[in-house]
Amino acid sequence: MEEPEKPPGLLSSSAPSPGSSSCEEAIETAEKKAPGFNDDDLSFDHGCKAWLQVLASFLFFFDTWGIVTAFGVFQTYYEQALLAHESPSTISWIGSVQSFLLLFVGAVTGPLFDAGYARQLLIAGSFLVPFGLMMTSIATEFWQFLLAQGFCVGLGCGCLFVPCVAIIPQYFKRKKAFANGVAATGSGVGGVIYPIMFRQLQLRIGFAWATRVLGFVAFVTLVLACFLLRVRFQPTEKRALIQLSAFKEPVYALFCIAQLIGFSGLYNVMVYIQPYAIDNRIVSEHLAFYLLAMLNTASACGRILPNYIADFTGPLNVIAPMALASGILALNWIAIHSSGGVIALAVLYGFFSGGYVSIPPIVIMNITPDLRDFGTRLGMSFVFVAIGALIGTPIGGALINHMGGDYLGVKIFAGSCLVCSGTIMCAARFIRTGPRLLARM
Repeated sequence: MEEPEKPPGLLSSSAPSPGSSSCEEAIETAEKKAPGFNDDDLSFDHGCKAWLQVLASFLFFFDTWGIVTAFGVFQTYYEQALLAHESPSTISWIGSVQSFLLLFVGAVTGPLFDAGYARQLLIAGSFLVPFGLMMTSIATEFWQFLLAQGFCVGLGCGCLFVPCVAIIPQYFKRKKAFANGVAATGSGVGGVIYPIMFRQLQLRIGFAWATRVLGFVAFVTLVLACFLLRVRFQPTEKRALIQLSAFKEPVYALFCIAQLIGFSGLYNVMVYIQPYAIDNRIVSEHLAFYLLAMLNTASACGRILPNYIADFTGPLNVIAPMALASGILALNWIAIHSSGGVIALAVLYGFFSGGYVSIPPIVIMNITPDLRDFGTRLGMSFVFVAIGALIGTPIGGALINHMGGDYLGVKIFAGSCLVCSGTIMCAARFIRTGPRLLARM
């Protein structure tokens, strides 16, 4: 990976929000002063190098969020085979720790990326993710799965998450939401390929070698992504890890709370829809293992179209309806008892939840008054998301246990959290723009 240029006077590695022409001019002026500057360096939004960064980010999403969102297929297998003696709530801690560490470590490593340690983060993450999967393949006890698949893979994903998010704003201005959406489809594609690979290989060569093959795939794609990613510039000022004054701004505070509540419910559908379909004999065991792949396929589409629309309407105007639609679908899960209904739920929920999870960085960018604080505020919001992801599925599993295997509690919990999240985001939007229905926000 090339050493990044350090243009004098550049205060943030993040691209400005749409319409902030003064910030854009500052970036261009700083770049013109950079060593080795040429006019091609100003080719934001297009060019081979810019779109290669989207490909690199796509691959990192593929091996971070793609693996995390594929945990549902492992949850189902563990409940039926290796960890059948453990409760669903206990098993779900493996996936929730993965999600938590991806986001929490990502928030902590943000300043390291800004300080020029991108290469070290990429190397650490590209080692830990495949290594964790390899160790998972030889695990036999719950604590071993938790250490290998939960902590090791989660830490690796956390190291890789910041580069795949931070690189896009360095190459895109007007199309940054669309480029971010294209890159984020990697998580949906990974969430499709990894479950199908695991299921087919597990039937043919067993759990251990199926998991090892996933580790090999992750290693190869991560090495390729490391070669493609090129940091364009880095800020000359150190980024603060915490900015408590941000919570004095009602819009930012409400958005963080909405994310915590929403992500508490979000992954319950992804993790428990397969066991639900099998336990209630709604679909065959073979078809049930593909429900998560269907959900993640739709999620990939849901990360492109809403992000494209967000470039024109504003991200907060898109993410709030996505949250409300996801919550309503989760509540409709209560009335679904047929194979067609479960498949339709998986596809529709995947689409709307895909938009919900991919737009938050653009929202934070738009509601940050001084873009020098964008990285800090984004990192702080990740902590709220991480807490929600950590506690959400264990709460869902505990509700299943409490109700004697009935999934009604987890359905109500997931839907209520997402509807509440969408409602709070609508309130934040109203505070920001007032009663203007067509205001861009």
